[in-house]
This record gives sequence, C-alpha cells and structure tokens, in this order.
Amino acid sequence: MKDPEPQEALAPSRNSRKIHIPAGLWTKCPSCSELLYTKELIENHKVCKRCGYHFPMTAWERVGLLLDPGSFVEDPKGLLSCDPLQFHAATSYQERLAYYRKTTGLEEAVICGVGRIEGKRVAFASMDFGFLGGSMGSVVGEKITRLIERADREELPLVIVAASGGARMYEGILSLMQMAKTAGALARYSRKRLPYISVLTNPTMAGVLASFASLGDVLLAEPQAMIGFAGTRVIREAAGQELPKGFQTAEFLKDHGLVDRIVPRQELRETLAKLLDYLVPGCRSRT
Repeated sequence: MKDPEPQEALAPSRNSRKIHIPAGLWTKCPSCSELLYTKELIENHKVCKRCGYHFPMTAWERVGLLLDPGSFVEDPKGLLSCDPLQFHAATSYQERLAYYRKTTGLEEAVICGVGRIEGKRVAFASMDFGFLGGSMGSVVGEKITRLIERADREELPLVIVAASGGARMYEGILSLMQMAKTAGALARYSRKRLPYISVLTNPTMAGVLASFASLGDVLLAEPQAMIGFAGTRVIREAAGQELPKGFQTAEFLKDHGLVDRIVPRQELRETLAKLLDYLVPGCRSRT
C-alpha cells in the first residue's frame, strides 16, 4: 500500500499568492450564461457572441454606434424636471432625479440633437433606460417635441431610438400629456413628407410605444426586444386567458405587422443609411 502524502505537501505554499481578478473584467450573458470578456463584448457593440443577446446601451453609446464621429451636436440642453406634484415616498422625486443625473451623467432620460449618418444630416434622439427606466416626463416630451419641430423647420429626416418603461408616474397627468404633444408634433412634421424612422429597443413600453415610438414611417426593432403597452401579467389577467408564446417580442410583432424589420445592432447603422438614401436621396448634400 502506498503511504499517504505528508500533510505538509497538501498545505499551500507560503510563497503562493491569491490571484486578483479585477471587477468588471467578465460579464455573464443573462440569456445563455456564457462568460464574456467585457472588452470584447463592448467591441461587439454589447451583443453576445454566442446567442446574439443584445445588452442594454446608454444613449451616448447609441450616438457612437449610429452617427458619424464628431457630428452630433446636442440640442436642446439644460432642461431639467421640476416636481409639480411634490411627489414624496421613501425618497422624493427630486432626490431620485439627482441620483440618476449623478450615476448616468445625463440631464434627463433622452438626448436630442442633429448629427450625420454616413454624411446624411438627421435629427436624432436616443432614450436611456438607465435614467429612471427611460420614463417620459415633461422634459423628455418637451425635448423630443422640440427636436421634431426643428426637423420640420430645417427639413431633416428624423431618427428616434426608444428605450422606455413608459410614462413617468412622478408627474401624473403632466407625463401623460406628453403622448399627445409628441404625436401632434409628428402629425405636423408628416406634412413635409420627410421620413421618421423609429428604432424600438428593449424595452419599449406603455406611453412611449402608444405615442411617438409607434408612429414612425418605418419601424425597426432589435432582436428579442420587449415591445408592448401593458405588462404581460396585466394583459393575461384582464383577458382571462393565456397569451401566445413570445407575446410582446419584436419577432412576434413583426409577424403581426407592427414592426417592419428586425435589425441586429451590428447592421443598424448601415440599414439607417440605406433607408435615408431611399427616402431622402438629397439629404447627403445638405449642410
């Protein structure tokens, strides 16, 4: 019989060092559980290389993804939400706004301005779900409305990237009024017969979908994006029946006519450029 190893041999060496792995070096995919090298994930536009899951992007990351480098000029800026209802719970509305301004670096849940897509000048807005769930309050509605009105004046095509849980409850009816305001601005804009391309990302829900997000001349969506008005549980209980498989996914809505095309993130910039070429051939040469 072989003698057992001495206990000393099993003990760790005094010279051995614990390997320290920096936080954030790896990211686990919530869809397929693949462990992804964060740097490679970012280089792949935050899309899982194994299953194609689209991780959330910030509003400024969308600007970098879709617009020509250095072409975007933000406008309007400096619009900040107040607290018309004096909303107070565990934390006040103003405290929540201050927290999200600090953590996201944004003034509000949307950034708007004018930039270029492969040389084509466009009015562009991108929502950020990281700011209070991308909810639409008075300032979000006002910024989007001003962008639409600028696109109308300057005869620019319009691209809006939506990512939102819906209307902002902290502002009550004032938040819901933004649905009518943005829709009205789009109705006036449509008289110029200029294209409005709406990009639906995960999630695009409730008051945002029921207003400007669903009013595009062309509706694009990212794969597997959750798109709908009310939550699945609410609809199931109201309808009193089980819902179809994949209900409220981009794929389901494309099959049923709401979404025109599902575009993987890596192809979105090229797709927008081609659509602009088809719909507004002369926009490349405009200053």
